[in-house]
Amino acid sequence: MEKNFTTGSVLKGIIFFSLPYLLSYFLQTLYGMADLFIIGQFADVSATTAVSIGSQFMHFLTVIVVGLAMGSTVSIGQAVGKNDKKSISANIGNTITLFMVLSLILTTVLLLLVNPIVSIMSTPSEAVSGTVDYLTICFIGIPFITAYNIISSIFRGMGDSKTPMYFIAIACIINIGLDYLFMGAFQMGPSGAALGTVLSQACSVLISLIIILKRKNNMAVKKEDFKPKQSVMKKILNVGIPIALQDGFIQISFLIITVIANSRGLNDAAAVGIVEKIISFLFLVPSSMLSTVSALGAQNIGAGKPERAKQTLRYATIITVCFGLMVAIVMQFFAEPVVALFTDVTTANGAKTIRLGEQYLRGYVWDCVFAGIHFSFSGYFCACGKSMLSFIHNILAILLVRIPGVYMTSLFFPETLFPMGLATAAGSLLSAIICVIFFKTILNHNISATSKNLKKDITKHSFLCLCDIPIFMDRFF
Repeated sequence: MEKNFTTGSVLKGIIFFSLPYLLSYFLQTLYGMADLFIIGQFADVSATTAVSIGSQFMHFLTVIVVGLAMGSTVSIGQAVGKNDKKSISANIGNTITLFMVLSLILTTVLLLLVNPIVSIMSTPSEAVSGTVDYLTICFIGIPFITAYNIISSIFRGMGDSKTPMYFIAIACIINIGLDYLFMGAFQMGPSGAALGTVLSQACSVLISLIIILKRKNNMAVKKEDFKPKQSVMKKILNVGIPIALQDGFIQISFLIITVIANSRGLNDAAAVGIVEKIISFLFLVPSSMLSTVSALGAQNIGAGKPERAKQTLRYATIITVCFGLMVAIVMQFFAEPVVALFTDVTTANGAKTIRLGEQYLRGYVWDCVFAGIHFSFSGYFCACGKSMLSFIHNILAILLVRIPGVYMTSLFFPETLFPMGLATAAGSLLSAIICVIFFKTILNHNISATSKNLKKDITKHSFLCLCDIPIFMDRFF
C-alpha cells in the first residue's frame, strides 16, 4: 500500500517507515550470526574460523546478487506504478532467466576455484579444510541462495515488503534448527553450518513458490516472458550493476581486512570474524536509516519540499549518532562478555580469541557513530539522484584510510587488535567529513537552485495563465 510522507510529522514518518526495515535487517543479521554462534558452542576455534571466513565470502557473493536484483525491483516497481501488466510479466520472466543463468555460471566457476579462493584469503592452515568444506557446500547451493533473494526482490517490486520478511523469518528458524541438528547432534562442524544454510534457503524457496502459485492471477507470467528481451535486460542491469559494484567493492575491503587478520594467526582471524558479525548487528539502525532517508527524502524532493528532505536527514543523523554513542560507550565495558558468546572461554585458544576480540570491538564500535552519519547522508544523496556521491566517499574512505590504516596498525601493533578497530572507524570518519562537504557545496547549491527554479516556473506559469497566453509559448518567456 502506498504511503505518502510529504505531509505531517517528519519524525513520525521516519519511525513509521524505518521499523519494518529494522525488523527485516534484524532477521537477516540473526540468520548470519546463527552459524557462528552455534559452531562456537560445539566446535573448536579452527571450526569457528572456517565458518567465519566462509560466511564472509558468501556474504560478499550475496551482496553482489542483491545489488543486481535491485535492478529487478526498480524495473518491476516502475511497471507496477504504470499498471502495465505486460511489462510486469516481462520483467519477472527476464529476471528469472537472467539470475538462473547467472547462478549456474557462478556455481560452476566457484566450485572450480574453491581452493584458490581459500588460499587467496590467507586462511590459517588449521582452518583450511573446514573452510573448503563450508564453501563447497554453499557453492553447490548457490541456485537456492540466488532464488531466495530474487523472489524477495520480485515481491518488493510488486509493492509487497511483508512477504519477503516472512521468507527471511522462516529461513532463519529452519537454519537455527538445522544448525543444532548438524553441528550439535551430528558433530558435522563447518559442513553442518553450510548444509543448514543451503537447506533452510531451499525450504524458503519452496514455500515462496507455493505462495506464488496461489497468487498466479497477480503474477501471470507466460512462456514468452522468459525469453530474454534486450530492452528489459538492459534496464535491469543499468540499475543493478552500479549498485552491485559499489556494494561489492565495500565487501572486498572487508575481505582484505579479513586477509590481514588471517595472516596474524588463528586467534586473530577468529576474533575479527566474530566482531564483524557483532558489528553487522549493531549496524541495523544506521542501515535502516539509510533506506528511510532515501525513500522519504525522495518523496519530499519530488514534491518540491527540499526542506522536509533536509529535516529527514537531520532527524536520521541525530538518531544514528545518539544510538552509536550509546552503543560505543556500553561496549567499552561489556565487549568481553559479548565476544565470549561466540566461543568457548574454557580453552586456551578460546580465551585468547575473546581477549583479542574484546580489543578489536572496543576500537571498531566507534564506527557506529561515524557510519551512522555517512549512512544517513548516503540515503539523502540517493534521494537527490546523486548516488555517485555515495560511491565516491565510500571509495575514498576505503582506499585512503580503511585498508592502509588496518594494514599499518597490523604491522606496528602485533600484540593487540584495538588500533585495527580504530583504523576501520577512522575510514567512516573520513566518509562523514566528505559527506558534509558534499552537502554544503554540491548538494545544497543544487537543491536550492532547483527550488528557486521551481518557484520561478510556478510564477511564470501563473503569469501566462493570468494573461491567457497558451502554455506552449512558455519557451519564449
